[in-house]
Amino acid sequence: MTSEPQDDPVPMNRRSLLGLGLGVTAAASLLPAVAGAQGQEAAPAAPTSAAPALARRRLGTLEVSSVGLGVQNMHRRYETTVPYRPEMLAIIRTAFDQGVTFFDCAEAYGPFENERILGEAIEGFRDEVVITSKFGWNIDPETGVRSPGLNSRPEHVKRAVEGSLQRLRTDRIDLLYQHRVDPAVPIEDVAGAIQDLMTEGKVLHWGLSEMGLGTLRRAHAALPLTAVQSEYSMLWRGPEAEVIPTCEELGIGFVPWSPLGVGFLTGAIDEQTRFAEGDIRAVETRFAPENLPHNLQLVEVARTWAERKGATPGQIALAWLMVQKPWIVPIPGTTQRAHLLDNIGAAAVTFTPDELADLDGAVRAIEVLGQRLPDQVLAYSGVEAPERG
Repeated sequence: MTSEPQDDPVPMNRRSLLGLGLGVTAAASLLPAVAGAQGQEAAPAAPTSAAPALARRRLGTLEVSSVGLGVQNMHRRYETTVPYRPEMLAIIRTAFDQGVTFFDCAEAYGPFENERILGEAIEGFRDEVVITSKFGWNIDPETGVRSPGLNSRPEHVKRAVEGSLQRLRTDRIDLLYQHRVDPAVPIEDVAGAIQDLMTEGKVLHWGLSEMGLGTLRRAHAALPLTAVQSEYSMLWRGPEAEVIPTCEELGIGFVPWSPLGVGFLTGAIDEQTRFAEGDIRAVETRFAPENLPHNLQLVEVARTWAERKGATPGQIALAWLMVQKPWIVPIPGTTQRAHLLDNIGAAAVTFTPDELADLDGAVRAIEVLGQRLPDQVLAYSGVEAPERG
């Protein structure tokens, strides 16, 4: 993938204000206000055609904005509170107005609710954006009832996609991921189901999430993959060892989920932070009281560089990811408009080769303590699908 083009230049318009040092507050003052959560509904913003302010990147043959938007928490935040739905719709539309063309969701988020939110928000400009969804968990496509384990049987995959299409108010999914690899179903059988859906025009590209390397290669051989989605950030650098080099070899794009370390790299978490019951971060041992003080060294690195570059810690974390490879596209999620604008502004942060070497050295010198996910979730990561017997 080293022959892929670099980002296109960024033309001047109101999106470029973030990169000119006006800051989030000043830039936000130029945009339509978003209604608060006091029960007064906001009138849906009239969709406007997105000017190409953000640079574009390629995931395989698929062109997307250099920063995407994950909508996972738009039905329920990490701390278990429920966001104000009209505000979530407005944030998605603001993202589009700011040049974001890449939106990520899954049937499992809700289940179903995030697909409904995204489908409603983009209905007026559906043909101008790239949307993703995912299948793989054992979720009833009609009721949303979730049973234990995974389910990637071909007949289930096709039913899951039909449900996703209805909720997303569209006739096709631009990029469909297998959310977690089902150890009971050969990847070649899954690829066959995806090929059928592609033939019908219901899926345009496919990818894998949190898979083993053997499965990655076999899947790509059966039906070329467009992208791989896995956790990757300053806080979790596991894909660097094998997954990212394999993607480069095979010409597959890489989409980091949780590129801000579930909020950690923005500085939102400190030594005194304790998490609400139901917040997944409460069971991630990297945030346990015995590990948190050590891991906060990473936040200090991001803060130091934010001061040096006139940016925010979150922007440094995203810019660091984006500079690793020109075919890496992070999908930070947010339920706050100011944070959305901050994330988009990361695309304007650049590093000289010497600066990048210094920043890389500082990041890699810190060995993160604790697990990135609880055991019951990690059990489904890096799983290899069986060969077709």
